[in-house]
Amino acid sequence: NYYGFLYDYSDKEAEYTACLNIVEEYKKSLWVGAADVDTTLAEMTKRLKAAGMDDLIQTKQEQLDAWMSSSLIYQKGSRIMTKSEKKHASKNTLALLLIALPGITYLIINNYIPIIGTFIAFKKFSYAKGIWGSPWCGLDNFKFLFLTDDAWVITRNTLLYNLAFIVIGTVVSVIFAILLHELGELLRGKFFQSVLLFPHLLSWVVTAYLVYALLGSTTGFVNNTILDALGKKGVDWYTAKAAWPFILVIVYLWKNAGYNAIVYMAGIAGIDKEIYEAAKIDGASKLKQITAITLPLLRPTIVIMTLMAIGRVFYSDFGLFYQVPMNAGTLFSTTQTIDTYVYRGLMEQGNVGMSSAAGVYQSLVGFALVMIANFIVRKKDPENALF
Repeated sequence: NYYGFLYDYSDKEAEYTACLNIVEEYKKSLWVGAADVDTTLAEMTKRLKAAGMDDLIQTKQEQLDAWMSSSLIYQKGSRIMTKSEKKHASKNTLALLLIALPGITYLIINNYIPIIGTFIAFKKFSYAKGIWGSPWCGLDNFKFLFLTDDAWVITRNTLLYNLAFIVIGTVVSVIFAILLHELGELLRGKFFQSVLLFPHLLSWVVTAYLVYALLGSTTGFVNNTILDALGKKGVDWYTAKAAWPFILVIVYLWKNAGYNAIVYMAGIAGIDKEIYEAAKIDGASKLKQITAITLPLLRPTIVIMTLMAIGRVFYSDFGLFYQVPMNAGTLFSTTQTIDTYVYRGLMEQGNVGMSSAAGVYQSLVGFALVMIANFIVRKKDPENALF
């Protein structure tokens, strides 16, 4: 009796049947990725010898080799796939590619083809001469960003706002995701999830007028209702520079935290429920389950979302910084970012080369920051790195 198989050593037919059974056992282990090919074959040979089948190994080696070459096509990582599995996987891959085709087409048209125009950043663009006829100007377009008096202000604002959005936004979104998950599917699906997602679907123009309805100096809800009830004098919010860093962060969270929470909630939904059940049996409270199970298992999603956000740290949400402050000139020192500065320069001067230079600058810095951040993550926690 060997691993559940009964056979008689004197019966070669029984020996061969036992051999096939052992082979089939290892065949399954290869399919599920339990071991690589070399390790599995070595262990299989060892087990056959232990069963007293030395002669059978030699006589049946050709059949085993034929089985390995015909049934097992290629190894991906530690997984071996058969011909039928490969054919089925190819069909699935084709279907997935067709589903992804519209998105891939959009990325090619919107993100990759424009890369060809990067050289405009090094030209003094003229509408009369066109792209190819315009003269080269070296790095003159980049000097516009670095040598102006506003260079420090727009760079500082862009970086600090984005850092605040990443840190505070991640914390708030994760909290929302955990709270939504604890509410259960019925309440979450019917009401709260829709409420949190709705602001993200509004345009920045609509959002700007909602903010104005709250902060307007004469008819705003804050001045005429809240401050008036408290007996305080109304504030001209659209000239109050010190208040706008807080206002912009709050508006950003109101509009985007719900959408990001749904992404994190999807990550929480993928956590095995049996882990929570085991924690309950061990007497873990809800808070302990969140800190010991949810947050650690959600960390890969948080790291990926953070790395993606870091890649756009030199970009700003144009609608947030241009529409919401109503393009108020008195607020430029606290609301002006690289994107709005370039837009205003383009609208006032028509300088296409300068705008292109700003885009190249933002892309290069964003790429460098992603590489640095991913390098740090790979050193600290290789499993959660992007690459």
